[in-house]
Amino acid sequence: MPELRIADPADRETLGAFVARAVRLDGQVAVRLRNRAPGIVEAWVATPFDVLATRAVAGEISPSDVTVSGSELLAALTVAGGERMDPGPSRDLLWHSELPAAGRWQPVDDLPVGVVADLADRGVSLARENAGPHGNPPASLMDQAVLTVSGGELEVKVQMRCLFALSGMGFLDSSITDDVVRVTATDSWLRMDARYGAIVRRRHALLPLLFGAH
Repeated sequence: MPELRIADPADRETLGAFVARAVRLDGQVAVRLRNRAPGIVEAWVATPFDVLATRAVAGEISPSDVTVSGSELLAALTVAGGERMDPGPSRDLLWHSELPAAGRWQPVDDLPVGVVADLADRGVSLARENAGPHGNPPASLMDQAVLTVSGGELEVKVQMRCLFALSGMGFLDSSITDDVVRVTATDSWLRMDARYGAIVRRRHALLPLLFGAH
């Protein structure tokens, strides 16, 4: 049976808020818990925007990499309480997303949180005006590149779906006027860190191998 240990009540509240937002977006969400470093546990969720979201707190999960139900983890964090908790049985088969490999993320740019929040709000308004028959925003809007940021040798395009994920997970707080959203990247991945969490997405789609190509 998995065991999650988080000593600080503030860290338990932080992780609980992260999981609550993920459950609000998707009631069946799975949460992957991993020990990132000694004394640091990170939580990962796949959002409905085809973007991953993550948050790290001081703690430890045993086993060191396990997927659990978001709703069961939320109950453990907010109802059961205590330093040691049962996050629910392992549900590793529910996790289907690739995670970025450990490595160095290159700084690209720091964006004012107010600019990012304003673009996200405009995108949400457009999505409501152009929602499909099931209430889903059109793929053309989700895939639209709304920002292009560069740093060093990297130029990174940020799609609207990334801003939707930042907003939907409650990571943006435009009331803190001097706050920023930090953009980092590798050759394959984009990461955006805000005050209350980060989102991660592949920069390029994985292409199938072309056999017999010259």
